[in-house]
Amino acid sequence: MTAPARPAPRRAPRGVSPLRWWRSRSVSLRFALVYGMVFVVSSLLFLSVVWWGTVGMMERRVQQAVTADAGALSDQWISGGLPTLARTIEERLEQNVDDDAIYLLVDPAGRVIAGNLTAWPRTITRADRWYQLQISRSGSRGVVVIHAFDLPERFRLLVGRDVRGRDILRRLLTDTLLWAWVMLTILAIGGTLLVRGLFRRIIHSITRTTAAIAQGDLGRRMAVTGSGQELDQIAITINDMLDRISRLMDGVREVSNAIAHDLRTPIARARTLLEDASLHARDPDELRAAIDTAVGNLDNITAVFEALLRIAQIEAGARRAAFTPFDLTPRLRDIAELYEAVAEERELTLAVHLSDTLPFYGDAALIQQAVANLLDNAIKFSPPGGTVTLTALLQPGRGGYGPRGRAVVISVRDTGIGMQPDELARASERFYRANTARDTPGSGLGLSLVQAITSLHGGELDLRQAQPGLEARLLLPCAPQGTAAMTQASSSPHAGDR
Repeated sequence: MTAPARPAPRRAPRGVSPLRWWRSRSVSLRFALVYGMVFVVSSLLFLSVVWWGTVGMMERRVQQAVTADAGALSDQWISGGLPTLARTIEERLEQNVDDDAIYLLVDPAGRVIAGNLTAWPRTITRADRWYQLQISRSGSRGVVVIHAFDLPERFRLLVGRDVRGRDILRRLLTDTLLWAWVMLTILAIGGTLLVRGLFRRIIHSITRTTAAIAQGDLGRRMAVTGSGQELDQIAITINDMLDRISRLMDGVREVSNAIAHDLRTPIARARTLLEDASLHARDPDELRAAIDTAVGNLDNITAVFEALLRIAQIEAGARRAAFTPFDLTPRLRDIAELYEAVAEERELTLAVHLSDTLPFYGDAALIQQAVANLLDNAIKFSPPGGTVTLTALLQPGRGGYGPRGRAVVISVRDTGIGMQPDELARASERFYRANTARDTPGSGLGLSLVQAITSLHGGELDLRQAQPGLEARLLLPCAPQGTAAMTQASSSPHAGDR
């Protein structure tokens, strides 16, 4: 009768390398397998070191005992000669309770003089090495470790130990360590499955959260157990990232709504003017006036988009390449002189208090733009007869700002209508305008631009009530060390002409 054919073993598809197969497995499986292999291999190495160390220690102890015993017998030969040595061997055999001592003393002809062996083993031919033999003694066979010693007058001596107990202990140790390795392997498999489960739980939690967010549920967050462990830290970090994304999405939505609301009116006005002029203009002058008004409205729209692009460019850090060390005082003095005429037209007083020198490292044009925006807002919202104050000084002792904690503090203060506390918190948002500023011209991007410039330079924008009016402060890190010479060069009388 023909035996049934065995199924062929499954093999990996041809052309698929083991590395590609490994990479095609899931990350959790690969991580768990690596963990299990490392655990099994490390336990095998540890147990092997224990086995070799224990067995080696037992062998060394046997050899040390034999060497010491042979040295003592050699002393007996020297002190009393052959009779004393033979008597000492017989006495030691009588006192050997464990019956593991091996002695044999023979004459030059090979005849036994003393000892518990019947004849000199034929395999022992040298006196400079250790031998492990199986011999018959007292009706039983055993394993012994023996060393031969040459005595004067061609006498020879064997000293050894029966190591049957050592072999039993070694087999017991080997079996114990093998079973321990088997148990450790089982524990490694269990740990592998546990690690894989934990890893998959993290991945699945992240996957579920991100999938829900991809489907539009922006409020979904990862669960936090509150234990403060690594898994919670991962969940907290991801939740913070999602909160940041949610805030950015809300900001984009608000900006989009603000753009649609603020640009709809001038676009509609320009269209109405052009349409009305096209239908009802009575002469070229009236038509040209309508076109000029529409162009002005469209220029305002263009200015809004240019401001948005400028803010985006600054927030992206594209202007850091233009950072240079310079003295900020002359640049602020130029801006103050420019706005002094504007303040006089509005019947305002512009008070300027600047330090003699303000070492700074950054983009001079952007800093001037930020201060100009603050002065423009202060003049715009101050009543006739009021005062706008521009102050810039070097303030030491602020931790985290510049070398040795120094900071350049630029303050613009007015005596105008001010802002409410809830409005101060949102003042730097794009297109945000306080209730008291709804009737004044503007797009609500001035403080957003100032905030972007300040963040680019690693500083802070601080808005606070001045009672009356509003105070806007820029806290900026001063120039880094090693730029003093360049700062002095930029603050020369002709620095503003370059």
